[in-house]
Amino acid sequence: MKSNSDNRITRHKRIRAKVKGTANRPRLSVFRSNRYISGQIIDDSSGSTLVSISTRGEKNGTRVEKAEAAGSVIAKRAKEKGIKSVVFDRAGYLYAGAVKSFADGARKGGLIF
Repeated sequence: MKSNSDNRITRHKRIRAKVKGTANRPRLSVFRSNRYISGQIIDDSSGSTLVSISTRGEKNGTRVEKAEAAGSVIAKRAKEKGIKSVVFDRAGYLYAGAVKSFADGARKGGLIF
Protein backbone atom coordinates (compact mmCIF):
# COMPACT_ATOMS: atom_id res chain seq x y z
CA MET A 1 0.00 0.00 0.00
CA LYS A 2 1.36 3.38 -1.01
CA SER A 3 1.67 6.27 1.40
CA ASN A 4 0.48 9.79 0.66
CA SER A 5 4.04 10.92 -0.07
CA ASP A 6 4.48 8.04 -2.54
CA ASN A 7 1.26 9.09 -4.28
CA ARG A 8 2.51 12.69 -4.47
CA ILE A 9 5.78 11.56 -6.03
CA THR A 10 3.84 9.55 -8.62
CA ARG A 11 1.71 12.61 -9.46
CA HIS A 12 4.86 14.75 -9.58
CA LYS A 13 6.53 12.43 -12.11
CA ARG A 14 3.41 12.48 -14.26
CA ILE A 15 3.27 16.28 -14.20
CA ARG A 16 7.01 16.70 -14.89
CA ALA A 17 6.75 14.46 -17.95
CA LYS A 18 4.48 17.10 -19.50
CA VAL A 19 5.77 20.38 -18.00
CA LYS A 20 9.05 21.77 -19.31
CA GLY A 21 10.53 25.19 -18.68
CA THR A 22 12.32 27.03 -21.47
CA ALA A 23 14.24 30.30 -21.63
CA ASN A 24 11.15 32.05 -23.05
CA ARG A 25 8.72 30.44 -20.61
CA PRO A 26 10.45 29.04 -17.51
CA ARG A 27 8.88 26.70 -14.97
CA LEU A 28 7.53 28.02 -11.65
CA SER A 29 8.02 25.10 -9.27
CA VAL A 30 6.48 25.12 -5.81
CA PHE A 31 7.49 23.11 -2.73
CA ARG A 32 5.20 22.83 0.28
CA SER A 33 6.25 21.56 3.67
CA ASN A 34 4.16 21.45 6.82
CA ARG A 35 5.47 24.86 7.91
CA TYR A 36 6.80 26.68 4.85
CA ILE A 37 6.30 27.11 1.15
CA SER A 38 8.98 27.93 -1.38
CA GLY A 39 9.07 28.55 -5.10
CA GLN A 40 11.66 28.63 -7.85
CA ILE A 41 11.56 29.84 -11.42
CA ILE A 42 13.68 27.36 -13.37
CA ASP A 43 15.01 27.29 -16.93
CA ASP A 44 15.12 23.54 -17.65
CA SER A 45 17.04 23.93 -20.91
CA SER A 46 20.07 25.35 -19.06
CA GLY A 47 19.27 23.71 -15.72
CA SER A 48 19.48 26.96 -13.78
CA THR A 49 17.34 28.63 -11.16
CA LEU A 50 16.51 32.19 -12.18
CA VAL A 51 14.50 33.38 -9.15
CA SER A 52 13.63 31.81 -5.79
CA ILE A 53 11.57 32.64 -2.69
CA SER A 54 10.75 31.01 0.65
CA THR A 55 8.41 31.83 3.52
CA ARG A 56 11.03 30.66 5.99
CA GLY A 57 11.77 33.49 8.40
CA GLU A 58 8.35 35.10 7.98
CA LYS A 59 6.73 35.67 11.35
CA ASN A 60 3.24 37.10 10.83
CA GLY A 61 0.21 35.54 9.17
CA THR A 62 -1.16 32.12 8.44
CA ARG A 63 0.52 29.71 6.06
CA VAL A 64 -1.94 30.59 3.29
CA GLU A 65 -1.38 34.35 3.77
CA LYS A 66 2.39 33.89 3.72
CA ALA A 67 2.12 31.78 0.56
CA GLU A 68 0.16 34.48 -1.25
CA ALA A 69 2.68 37.12 -0.19
CA ALA A 70 5.54 34.89 -1.41
CA GLY A 71 3.79 34.46 -4.76
CA SER A 72 3.53 38.21 -5.26
CA VAL A 73 7.19 38.70 -4.26
CA ILE A 74 8.43 36.04 -6.71
CA ALA A 75 6.34 37.68 -9.44
CA LYS A 76 7.97 41.04 -8.66
CA ARG A 77 11.47 39.51 -8.75
CA ALA A 78 10.65 37.72 -12.01
CA LYS A 79 9.48 40.96 -13.63
CA GLU A 80 12.77 42.60 -12.62
CA LYS A 81 14.58 39.83 -14.53
CA GLY A 82 12.28 40.26 -17.55
CA ILE A 83 10.16 37.14 -17.02
CA LYS A 84 6.49 37.66 -17.83
CA SER A 85 5.14 34.20 -18.55
CA VAL A 86 5.79 30.90 -16.74
CA VAL A 87 4.58 27.31 -16.64
CA PHE A 88 3.20 26.35 -13.21
CA ASP A 89 4.52 23.12 -11.66
CA ARG A 90 2.57 22.19 -8.55
CA ALA A 91 4.95 19.27 -7.89
CA GLY A 92 2.22 16.71 -7.27
CA TYR A 93 0.52 18.74 -4.54
CA LEU A 94 -3.21 19.29 -4.79
CA TYR A 95 -4.13 22.71 -6.16
CA ALA A 96 -5.65 23.94 -2.91
CA GLY A 97 -4.67 25.84 0.21
CA ALA A 98 -1.15 27.25 0.24
CA VAL A 99 -0.32 26.06 -3.30
CA LYS A 100 -3.40 27.82 -4.71
CA SER A 101 -2.64 30.97 -2.69
CA PHE A 102 0.95 30.97 -3.99
CA ALA A 103 -0.33 30.75 -7.57
CA ASP A 104 -2.94 33.46 -6.98
CA GLY A 105 -0.32 35.75 -5.48
CA ALA A 106 1.95 35.21 -8.48
CA ARG A 107 -0.91 36.01 -10.85
CA LYS A 108 -1.77 39.17 -8.89
CA GLY A 109 1.89 40.13 -9.11
CA GLY A 110 1.68 40.00 -12.89
CA LEU A 111 2.95 36.56 -13.93
CA ILE A 112 1.01 34.88 -16.71
CA PHE A 113 0.38 31.12 -16.60
